[in-house]
Amino acid sequence: MLIGVDFDNTIVRYDELFHRVAVEENLIPASVPVSKEKVRDYLRSLGKEEDWTKMQGLVYGARMQEAAAFPGVLEFFARCVKQQVPVCIVSHKTRYPYLGHPWDLHAAARGWLESQGFFDAERIGLSPDRVYFELTKQEKLARIGKNGCTQFIDDLPEFLTEANFPAGVDRILFDPQNHHLSGHPLSRAASWAEIEQLISC
Repeated sequence: MLIGVDFDNTIVRYDELFHRVAVEENLIPASVPVSKEKVRDYLRSLGKEEDWTKMQGLVYGARMQEAAAFPGVLEFFARCVKQQVPVCIVSHKTRYPYLGHPWDLHAAARGWLESQGFFDAERIGLSPDRVYFELTKQEKLARIGKNGCTQFIDDLPEFLTEANFPAGVDRILFDPQNHHLSGHPLSRAASWAEIEQLISC
């Protein structure tokens, strides 16, 4: 058994941070709903795709430490490690932003994991070598197969239903906003409590 978990929007919740940064940068009015997708859609509706891209670099880089973990995810990892259930993090993440300041996004993500106690034996105790940030989607798929994941949890149904997704992996869609209630062949969970019901850990 090896549980694989995506990072962005599965372990880390960005809604509040994207909204806060967008308001601070005077890109949106505060009345825009507190949602990463709503912020993106508002900026795109004004033709501000470049501003959106630059803001992603800022959030995932310099402001990463302000992001929140989804409720229950830290406890899930701690229980897996304590009960010696193998678990790893596999993410598709570019090393540097496409636009703006060249923050090291991999270093920022690892710094966030460290600050949340993932590598602290007294808190979660996940080994740092069980965290993989791959540069492309295809490399992420290959890593899932190479590691031998038996379950994989991700927030993107289009990724979990890729034609070359490794065979034999139980795919779980993390859908906290209930955007994907039907139309896919996946197990679905709206919270980490529901994921625990799907996976005995």
